[in-house]
Amino acid sequence: MQNLTGKTAFVTGGASGIGLGIAKALLGAGMNVTIADIRQDHLDSAVAELDGGDHVLAVRLDVTDRAQFAQAADAVEAKFDNIHILVNNAGVAVVGPTELATFADWDWVMGVNVGGTINGIVTMLPRILAHGEGGHIVCTASMSALVPVGMTTIYSSGKAAVTSMMECMRPELESRGVICSAFCPGAVQSNIADAAKTRPAELADTGYAEADKRRASGGNFMHLYQTKEEVGQRVLEGILNDELYILTHAEFLTGVKERGEAMTAAVQTHLPENPEYKETFAMLFRNPAITQEIARQEKLKEGRAA
Repeated sequence: MQNLTGKTAFVTGGASGIGLGIAKALLGAGMNVTIADIRQDHLDSAVAELDGGDHVLAVRLDVTDRAQFAQAADAVEAKFDNIHILVNNAGVAVVGPTELATFADWDWVMGVNVGGTINGIVTMLPRILAHGEGGHIVCTASMSALVPVGMTTIYSSGKAAVTSMMECMRPELESRGVICSAFCPGAVQSNIADAAKTRPAELADTGYAEADKRRASGGNFMHLYQTKEEVGQRVLEGILNDELYILTHAEFLTGVKERGEAMTAAVQTHLPENPEYKETFAMLFRNPAITQEIARQEKLKEGRAA
């Protein structure tokens, strides 16, 4: 989707951090922008920061609440008409040894990061397809989905699921005018460390209380992280380029390559192929969207080098 002026975007977790950075970039590109967030105080400050007048709508939304999601979509359409870009960005995190995790830790993180994404897709995708004007779905995953490391089991698992959603939906929907992208940032200056403030009381039981205290007292590394404005512009660039994978940090190159090489090395090439199986189920053995992304990224790199 290249012609963004006058079209409408819906950004969850849009009142701070990455979501606010994306909202800023889309607003700057001439879009009407709805920021949806669970925290009213963040919505109030974000509206002031965006300073977009009638081109900005703020709605309070718990992404795990499906009825709220539908109501938010109705409110956006009532103000701006059709929704063209959905950014499923709301996210939370816990980190630490897997054996310390409670059911509540799993349920909270997966409920927001995966369930919230599902709710956005089920609510918004039929509306985008129905108006027939084209659209784009961006889901905020993480480099933790592509380079998973120890102590991040719950978070990385959820972000891997979100990445796979976009990889699967892309070949289904691109021919129907809807592009899907997985946004996989590295560290960004955001409020995700404060997400526990919105954790539901019924999911308060955590195995990570002590780990959280140690991490909080471990120092401030924000100066090492990209700003919300930097990643917001990167997402805008990825939308304009129709990128499947929108990445931000070059530091992950070795990890990405090693993971791909490890998987390639594990393929059992010493075993004979079954030609009938390969022909009958040809659609299972490669994803054309991934094949096309290789060519797209190579072309973009050539353009930057020119």
